[in-house]
Amino acid sequence: MSELGRCVIAFSGGVDSAVVAAAAARADRLRGGPPSVAVTAISPSVPQVQRDIAARVAAEIAIEHVCVATEEMTRDDYTKNDTRRCYYCKQTLYGALRKVAADRGGLPIASGTNADDLGDYRPGIEAGRQADVATPLADLRIDKATVRQIANQWQLSVAELPAAPCLSSRIAYGVAVTEARLRRIEQAESWLSQRGFSPLRVRLHEGELARIEVAAGDLGRLVQEPLIGELRTYFTNLGFRAVTVDLAGFRSGSNNQLVNLQRPS
Repeated sequence: MSELGRCVIAFSGGVDSAVVAAAAARADRLRGGPPSVAVTAISPSVPQVQRDIAARVAAEIAIEHVCVATEEMTRDDYTKNDTRRCYYCKQTLYGALRKVAADRGGLPIASGTNADDLGDYRPGIEAGRQADVATPLADLRIDKATVRQIANQWQLSVAELPAAPCLSSRIAYGVAVTEARLRRIEQAESWLSQRGFSPLRVRLHEGELARIEVAAGDLGRLVQEPLIGELRTYFTNLGFRAVTVDLAGFRSGSNNQLVNLQRPS
């Protein structure tokens, strides 16, 4: 980060971007120059709780924190929700970050992409490469486990925070992304979180079907009465037409396992 110098960081408040932001802030202090900037997207696909976490962590790190509204929901190529959705999202995000960077004299942009991300289908990484976004964690072959070790060493409050991809990632490919669906998912996940479930996902499939994923050890508690009855009522009132529980339990990126993904040539 010292070599990169003052920069703009794509900052979700998750552990990856928090470690990059903390490293940038430490390098800034050693250099004695102006501080780097952590930038958080404001979007219907980013839940309020995540924005609150980002603000809190930025204050902990003592780094300048800026929120910018992104406009991915105005893009048909994003809302149609094919397997390139993440590419269009990151393309829009980095465009917004580029404006922040330009306003500060043309700073470089950095993201929290780690080495493990390179082994999954992540079209957003392609958008980052095209936008010349630096990936210090991935470049140093720092994987997720090591990111958490660094975060613990630096006493970051998000060191053990579960991954929290955007709400659009909960919607099955081919089902259009709408603000109403994003709100429904956010409210459903908040309801489950308030009842002690973590990690969790509420995934939305065609026909407004909710597929709930919780940790395998929590499946028994989830399906017991009266909780399961309260859940059915609440989810139905949100607008889900049917609710299922995934017996395989929580697993990150499970929507990718339900389609035959073809990497772009």
